[in-house]
Amino acid sequence: MAGRPAAASERPDHSRELALTAARIADENRGRDIVILDMRQLTSVFDYFVIASGSSVRQLHAISDEIELAVKNSLGDRKLGREGYIEGGWVLIDYGDVVVHLFDDKARDYYGLEDLWGDASRIPFTPELSVRSEE
Repeated sequence: MAGRPAAASERPDHSRELALTAARIADENRGRDIVILDMRQLTSVFDYFVIASGSSVRQLHAISDEIELAVKNSLGDRKLGREGYIEGGWVLIDYGDVVVHLFDDKARDYYGLEDLWGDASRIPFTPELSVRSEE
Protein backbone atom coordinates (compact mmCIF):
# COMPACT_ATOMS: atom_id res chain seq x y z
CA MET A 1 0.00 0.00 0.00
CA ALA A 2 1.39 3.37 -0.97
CA GLY A 3 2.80 5.50 1.82
CA ARG A 4 2.96 2.72 4.37
CA PRO A 5 6.27 1.52 5.76
CA ALA A 6 6.92 -2.18 5.20
CA ALA A 7 7.56 -2.76 8.91
CA ALA A 8 4.02 -1.68 9.81
CA SER A 9 2.45 -4.20 7.42
CA GLU A 10 4.40 -6.97 9.13
CA ARG A 11 2.80 -6.06 12.49
CA PRO A 12 -0.98 -5.83 12.02
CA ASP A 13 -1.71 -4.25 15.43
CA HIS A 14 1.24 -1.89 15.21
CA SER A 15 -0.66 1.12 13.87
CA ARG A 16 -3.25 0.81 16.66
CA GLU A 17 -0.45 0.58 19.24
CA LEU A 18 1.18 3.68 17.74
CA ALA A 19 -2.13 5.59 17.86
CA LEU A 20 -2.71 4.61 21.49
CA THR A 21 0.88 5.57 22.37
CA ALA A 22 0.46 9.00 20.77
CA ALA A 23 -2.84 9.52 22.63
CA ARG A 24 -1.29 8.47 25.94
CA ILE A 25 1.67 10.84 25.48
CA ALA A 26 -0.68 13.69 24.55
CA ASP A 27 -2.60 12.99 27.75
CA GLU A 28 0.58 12.85 29.85
CA ASN A 29 1.48 16.29 28.48
CA ARG A 30 -1.92 17.76 29.39
CA GLY A 31 -3.46 17.47 25.93
CA ARG A 32 -7.24 17.82 25.97
CA ASP A 33 -10.19 16.30 24.12
CA ILE A 34 -8.12 13.40 22.82
CA VAL A 35 -9.83 11.33 20.13
CA ILE A 36 -8.63 8.34 18.12
CA LEU A 37 -10.50 7.81 14.86
CA ASP A 38 -10.37 4.44 13.10
CA MET A 39 -10.06 5.35 9.43
CA ARG A 40 -9.58 1.84 8.00
CA GLN A 41 -13.15 1.49 6.69
CA LEU A 42 -13.07 4.94 5.08
CA THR A 43 -9.71 5.18 3.33
CA SER A 44 -6.77 3.00 2.37
CA VAL A 45 -4.31 5.85 2.88
CA PHE A 46 -4.01 5.56 6.68
CA ASP A 47 -5.42 3.57 9.59
CA TYR A 48 -5.88 6.05 12.44
CA PHE A 49 -6.10 9.74 13.24
CA VAL A 50 -5.15 10.90 16.71
CA ILE A 51 -6.58 14.33 17.48
CA ALA A 52 -5.77 16.39 20.58
CA SER A 53 -5.94 20.00 21.71
CA GLY A 54 -3.41 22.10 23.55
CA SER A 55 -3.68 25.53 25.10
CA SER A 56 -0.60 27.18 23.59
CA VAL A 57 2.02 26.85 20.87
CA ARG A 58 4.54 25.87 23.55
CA GLN A 59 2.29 23.06 24.75
CA LEU A 60 1.64 21.83 21.19
CA HIS A 61 5.41 21.72 20.61
CA ALA A 62 5.95 19.83 23.88
CA ILE A 63 3.26 17.28 23.03
CA SER A 64 4.64 16.85 19.50
CA ASP A 65 8.24 16.46 20.69
CA GLU A 66 7.27 13.94 23.38
CA ILE A 67 5.16 11.87 20.96
CA GLU A 68 8.04 11.71 18.50
CA LEU A 69 10.46 10.66 21.25
CA ALA A 70 8.15 8.04 22.77
CA VAL A 71 7.19 6.51 19.42
CA LYS A 72 10.84 6.33 18.38
CA ASN A 73 12.04 4.87 21.71
CA SER A 74 9.20 2.45 22.47
CA LEU A 75 8.08 1.39 18.99
CA GLY A 76 11.09 2.14 16.81
CA ASP A 77 9.11 4.33 14.41
CA ARG A 78 10.22 7.67 13.02
CA LYS A 79 7.92 10.28 11.59
CA LEU A 80 7.65 10.49 7.81
CA GLY A 81 6.89 14.19 8.05
CA ARG A 82 5.71 17.01 10.24
CA GLU A 83 3.75 20.14 9.31
CA GLY A 84 2.65 23.26 11.14
CA TYR A 85 5.27 23.16 13.88
CA ILE A 86 6.73 26.53 12.93
CA GLU A 87 3.44 28.19 11.98
CA GLY A 88 1.78 27.61 15.37
CA GLY A 89 -1.80 26.69 16.19
CA TRP A 90 -1.54 23.18 14.77
CA VAL A 91 0.97 20.37 14.31
CA LEU A 92 0.56 17.31 12.10
CA ILE A 93 2.88 14.31 12.58
CA ASP A 94 2.74 11.73 9.79
CA TYR A 95 3.69 8.15 10.62
CA GLY A 96 2.22 6.69 7.43
CA ASP A 97 -0.53 4.52 8.92
CA VAL A 98 -1.16 6.98 11.75
CA VAL A 99 -1.52 10.75 11.51
CA VAL A 100 -1.41 12.80 14.70
CA HIS A 101 -3.20 16.16 14.66
CA LEU A 102 -2.49 18.63 17.47
CA PHE A 103 -4.51 21.84 17.53
CA ASP A 104 -5.18 24.91 19.59
CA ASP A 105 -8.93 25.43 20.08
CA LYS A 106 -9.34 27.90 17.22
CA ALA A 107 -7.58 25.65 14.67
CA ARG A 108 -9.45 22.55 15.86
CA ASP A 109 -12.78 24.30 15.35
CA TYR A 110 -11.66 25.60 11.95
CA TYR A 111 -10.52 22.24 10.56
CA GLY A 112 -13.34 20.23 12.16
CA LEU A 113 -11.73 16.84 11.52
CA GLU A 114 -14.17 14.98 13.76
CA ASP A 115 -17.05 16.36 11.67
CA LEU A 116 -15.27 15.90 8.35
CA TRP A 117 -14.55 12.25 9.20
CA GLY A 118 -17.76 11.78 11.21
CA ASP A 119 -18.32 8.27 9.81
CA ALA A 120 -15.10 7.01 11.40
CA SER A 121 -15.51 4.89 14.50
CA ARG A 122 -13.76 6.01 17.66
CA ILE A 123 -11.21 3.86 19.43
CA PRO A 124 -11.82 3.83 23.18
CA PHE A 125 -9.27 5.91 25.04
CA THR A 126 -9.58 6.95 28.66
CA PRO A 127 -7.25 9.80 29.54
CA GLU A 128 -5.27 8.90 32.65
CA LEU A 129 -5.09 12.50 33.86
CA SER A 130 -8.89 12.70 33.90
CA VAL A 131 -9.15 9.41 35.80
CA ARG A 132 -6.56 10.53 38.36
CA SER A 133 -8.23 13.90 38.92
CA GLU A 134 -11.60 12.20 39.64
CA GLU A 135 -10.16 9.92 42.33
